[in-house]
Amino acid sequence: MSLLRRTTAVLAGLTVAVATLVVTAAPAGARPFCPISWGSGAKAAGEHGLAPLGQVRTGKHDCFDRVVFEIDGPAPGYRVEYVSEVRTEGEGAVLPLAGGARLKVVLLGNVFDELGHLHYSGRVGDRLDLAGYKTLRDVKFGGCFEGYTTFGVGVRARLPYRVFTLAGPGEHSRIVLDVAHRW
Repeated sequence: MSLLRRTTAVLAGLTVAVATLVVTAAPAGARPFCPISWGSGAKAAGEHGLAPLGQVRTGKHDCFDRVVFEIDGPAPGYRVEYVSEVRTEGEGAVLPLAGGARLKVVLLGNVFDELGHLHYSGRVGDRLDLAGYKTLRDVKFGGCFEGYTTFGVGVRARLPYRVFTLAGPGEHSRIVLDVAHRW
């Protein structure tokens, strides 16, 4: 074996050994690197749409908790902001929410399609199960009235969040709310 090949083989072996040490040196309970730079100010996009809300679900991630609003068609616009209290659509009653801060999520669309068929069957005050979430404390349906569908999201504290839309699958779309675990 030539000197060049031996040197290359030794260097490759050392690289693998060092990489193994670096990977195994991280403490078992270490927090993941979370480069969050979203902010906590009001966020809004889009206009009123005709596609109705179909379902709502949540998810846990290393750096944030997620709420997904599944739309049965193209996503309508939305408005999301921290508020002192969230009120129900139509009636205007306070929607009690667990947590140290409250996000008001307003989808600029209905729960009914153009023919009047109901796509989201939640009742005002219905909540999602959030056992084991780091940031989310409460997600409740606040009703739908005259093309505005409201949800209250209770979170641990006033933390950074982002909102965006995703197309698909198929003709569906999603409005996604991510709330960071920390600043």
